[in-house]
Amino acid sequence: MSKRGRAQTIMEYAAARSLISGMGILPGKLAVGVSSAMGRVTYRGSSKLRSVGERNLALAFPALDEQERSRILRGVFINLGRQLSVFSHLSKMSREDVCALVDCEGMENLEAAKEKGRGVILVTGHLGAWEMTSFALSAFGHPLSFLVRRIDNPMVERLVERMRTRFGNRTIDKRSAGRAMLKVLHAGETLGLLIDINTTASEGIFVDFFDEPAATTFLMAKLALRTGADVIPVFAPWEEERKRFVLRIGSPLKIERTGNEAEDVRLLTQLATRAVECHIRRYPDQWLWIHKRWRTRPEGEPDIY
Repeated sequence: MSKRGRAQTIMEYAAARSLISGMGILPGKLAVGVSSAMGRVTYRGSSKLRSVGERNLALAFPALDEQERSRILRGVFINLGRQLSVFSHLSKMSREDVCALVDCEGMENLEAAKEKGRGVILVTGHLGAWEMTSFALSAFGHPLSFLVRRIDNPMVERLVERMRTRFGNRTIDKRSAGRAMLKVLHAGETLGLLIDINTTASEGIFVDFFDEPAATTFLMAKLALRTGADVIPVFAPWEEERKRFVLRIGSPLKIERTGNEAEDVRLLTQLATRAVECHIRRYPDQWLWIHKRWRTRPEGEPDIY
């Protein structure tokens, strides 16, 4: 590493550590308030991200007026601030602290799936506090392995890794994940996957997402069909009335197999994508609308961004 590269690495780490530590020393409610305010400021200053969000919302909710879409989009930035607040506290949260912050519904679904011994695939999306889905499960005694994209800065990566894995979770580098994921499932363990980001045409298949074709990873479906692992949707949205996150663990997703693997992969991918969409419709201001979800287009269709 060059001197300049090392200096940049250290400065980025110092900035990340300062932000996380600074938020982490604030009491929970105050940290949420500060981070929510930061989200509002970021909303006003991020014209490019707002533009992407506005385009996505117009595509997904054409019947909504501009004022309502703007309200949803502001909520997206507030939700990101809230997640920053929660993430900054992970390094010192006890299991009791997690129980005080997170209500859990549907744990029996996960426990029943694990008893089958074929492994479990938990699918989720960038909704609510998605980092809390894996962290809370590990705190509740159900650690899992999940795919991540390693952060380019190794010092920041180690900082984040320590926080994510405090209660027994393991991360898998998505760039070399095939054997590791199969090993997890063959051992009867739990694998977590985010399935709601755009993929290239070679890495995904097109399924409907808000009535628009969206390039979506087929990895989850192939793994489930080949190993017999149950696929269970899990989300951790913020419930404003409760002032808590609610970790919702759904029932296993089921399809009628056709005998054609490609068609079965498409059916299961569509079913899981629909589960994500249903939660987004319930909590529209907590999903990552600023991501170019429909960037990859079917052949011959123009770029919507």
